[in-house]
Formats: sequence, structure tokens, C-alpha cells
Amino acid sequence: MNARRYRQIIVGSIALFGALILAVWALNPQGEEAPLPEPVQSVFPLPGDTVVRQTAIEVDLPIGYSLDLDIDGVAIPQIEIGATPETGRYIWQPGPMKLFEIWESGDHTITIRWNRVSGGGPDPGEFTWKFRVT
Repeated sequence: MNARRYRQIIVGSIALFGALILAVWALNPQGEEAPLPEPVQSVFPLPGDTVVRQTAIEVDLPIGYSLDLDIDGVAIPQIEIGATPETGRYIWQPGPMKLFEIWESGDHTITIRWNRVSGGGPDPGEFTWKFRVT
């Protein structure tokens, strides 16, 4: 092979890689930021997101709130939810010795319920959203 052929292969490979990146971006859009109910400060993944199997559910609430989490209609035990009460951050991820060991491909429905446990009167609420695992 001569230098010209190598150059054509390299240019073709770069063009193919660029087309692949554009196709993934176009066919795999991220969810749009949805208005979250008060007092929920943030959730991840966002409603409508497409994520990988390693994804964790993350919820930020103000300090002084408790959280209950349901995944696809199944209540997650509190012991499985990583909670940092000092910051109001809650994280859950499937894994060994947990109710769900892995995310199955497809759509998943998350429901969170919260209530204020300190710093004022009760403030119960609920929010449900969906995301997709590839």
C-alpha cells in the first residue's frame, strides 16, 4: 500500500467515527429538564433520559426531609438507599445483595415520596417520572 491509500483509510475512518457520534447523539436524546415539584431540588436521571445500566438514582431534597423510593412499583428498603441527611441527598443503585441486581433494558418508572421530619410541619408529596436504560 502506498501513502495515498493510508491517507484515504485514515480520512474515511475519521469521517465514519464522526458520523457515528452524530448518529448516537441524534438517536439518543437526553431528557428535557422538567419542572420539579417543591421541595425537590433535583433528580437524576431526568424524566425522559436514556442512560446506561450503571446509573444510580439520585434525589436532592432540602435538609430535614425523608424519602421513600419505588422502582417499577416495588418499594426499595430504606437500608438500600444511601442517605446523607446533612445535605438532603439520596442515592440508590442496583447491585449485589439488593432488591434489584441490575437495570434491565427498557423503560423504568420511579416514584419518590417525601415528608418533612424536622424544621417545620409536615410537608408530604410525591413525584413520578420515567427514564430508559439501554
